[in-house]
Formats: sequence, C-alpha cells, structure tokens
Amino acid sequence: MNKISKIEYVPIWKVKNNPNNPRLVKDDKFKKLVKSIQDFPEMLDKRPIIVNEEMIVLGGNMRLKACNEAGLKEVPIIVANWNEEQQRAFIIKDNLGYGEWDWDIIANEWDADELNEWGLDIPNYEGVELDDADDLSSEIKSLYRIEIICSDEEHQENTYNKLIEQGYECRLLTL
Repeated sequence: MNKISKIEYVPIWKVKNNPNNPRLVKDDKFKKLVKSIQDFPEMLDKRPIIVNEEMIVLGGNMRLKACNEAGLKEVPIIVANWNEEQQRAFIIKDNLGYGEWDWDIIANEWDADELNEWGLDIPNYEGVELDDADDLSSEIKSLYRIEIICSDEEHQENTYNKLIEQGYECRLLTL
C-alpha cells in the first residue's frame, strides 16, 4: 500500500497551470466555483491541488484558477512523484465522472436552490405543459427522472397515461 502524501501550503504564484489541461469551466459554472471557494475555502484542504515536481498542475487546474480569482494567497497542494505516463493518465482519470446522480434523493432530500448555487445542474421542466412533452421527448428520455406537478387527480391520470403511451417508465408519487 502506498503511503499517504503530505499536504503542503504554498504561495499561489508558485503553482503553474497545465497548458495541456483538457478540461474547462466556463462562465456561470466558473463563477459558482469561485463563490464556493470564497464561501467554503476549507474544502480545499480535503481536495488539494495535485502538482508534479515542477509545480505544474495535474489535478485542479480550474480550482487553481478559481483560487486566483477568489484572491487566495496560498493553496494546499500534494506533489506527485510520477513518471510522464502516470501523469498523463491521472490528468484524464481525475476528471472522469464515474457516478450518476440519484434524482429521487436529490429531489426529496436537498434544496434545489442551494444545489444550483453549489453548481449542480438540475433539470427544470417547470411550466412544461403535457402537449409540449412531444417536443422534449428525446431530451427527457435521456434523463433518469423528472418530476411533473399536476393540478388535480384527473390531470395526473391523463399525464401518466400519455407518458406511458409514449414509452416512458413512470411511477406516481403522491405527497
């Protein structure tokens, strides 16, 4: 088993962005990342920036950019003593999203505004009428779960039946 690497705190100017970083965070998502660092900088201690021996970022380029934008003077890092092949593999593997969101738990246990503020993109079909669902069918089918709020039982039954006819897997949740 490998030993646990030590976190160091270094002046932010010593850490260099990786010019070969294949990931970007743009516009609104970048602003949310900056805000999350400003609001909760302690999280960086649990997810430090990974650099090689030349202080070039292997993991955390966007966090480094956001830390600069947030005005941090120093950042936590871990120096990885890896060969070129290991460094290249880590750059990609560190950015892969292996998991999937459980939208039932998200919808029932978390505040949507808070999640949005934290940067989670939540599908929003508020105001979508049943007749509009045909236009959205390919987009909706690519998602795991959606919530449709019905005005009454008849609307609920009609909506359910139409979605079943269109091939959607449905279940009713009554609150």
